Amino acid sequence: MNTTPLLPRRQFLQLSALGLAGASLSLTGYAADTKKAKIPVGLELYSLRNECKADFPGTIEQVGKIGYRGVEFAGYWERSAKDIRQMLDNNGLVACGSHTPLEALLPDKLAATIEFNQIIGNHFIICPWMVGKTRTEWLAHARMFNELADKLKPLGLFTGYHAHQHDFELIEGQSAWDIFFGNTKPEVIMQLDTSNCRDGGADPVAVLNRYPGRVKTIHLKANGGGPEAIIGEDRIDWPGVFEFCETRGHTEWYVVEHESSRSPLETVRRTFQKLKDLGKV
Repeated sequence: MNTTPLLPRRQFLQLSALGLAGASLSLTGYAADTKKAKIPVGLELYSLRNECKADFPGTIEQVGKIGYRGVEFAGYWERSAKDIRQMLDNNGLVACGSHTPLEALLPDKLAATIEFNQIIGNHFIICPWMVGKTRTEWLAHARMFNELADKLKPLGLFTGYHAHQHDFELIEGQSAWDIFFGNTKPEVIMQLDTSNCRDGGADPVAVLNRYPGRVKTIHLKANGGGPEAIIGEDRIDWPGVFEFCETRGHTEWYVVEHESSRSPLETVRRTFQKLKDLGKV
């Protein structure tokens, strides 16, 4: 099996280029209903891509020490599935997702992709990037993912799609995102990325509420507060995001991602502490 990194991220959104300023949305006084079961918090390892490249096992260890319960992969840094599973087990972590390029989901690669994810213990195989200029192209994507969902369901696996800015551009009056998810089965995971959604001109809370029950995993990413901003230091309606996920989303994982920090490990540590302060951990 090919164990080279599956995902060189095709689009790195530089939050620092946004140049957004202004008051951040205050989360003061917001706390989760203690009667609700807490959603476990994982980390998208693209946040620590340079650290993983330099020392993959050591980075996994640091993530576990911070307190994250899972990691979502964005490449495997030439490690075998068995090696990765051992690293997770050694640090009390589980796989809460893997960003898997579209080509690895095609019929000639699907069996190997399934085997790899089964070994590492991952149930959520998320495609991070698709393109299409027409409604027809996005409907074809939807058909493919409906078929994938049917193949994966008996194995206890799920597929889904992750949001990027271009997914919210209008095609014949409707966003590519809505064309795709309006024509896929409920089993196809809608992995919204709160920042990418906002960059695309859409309101994350409004998008979420159009699709109850579809958000098994969601990327929690700050937007609008500068390159070092974390949750609560930006402009996203976090109370609205949390309320949806904890009531109508059927959300199984919060996945933290931060792409632009000069001190990535410290930033994901601060983010975890913020979620802890908010009663999310």
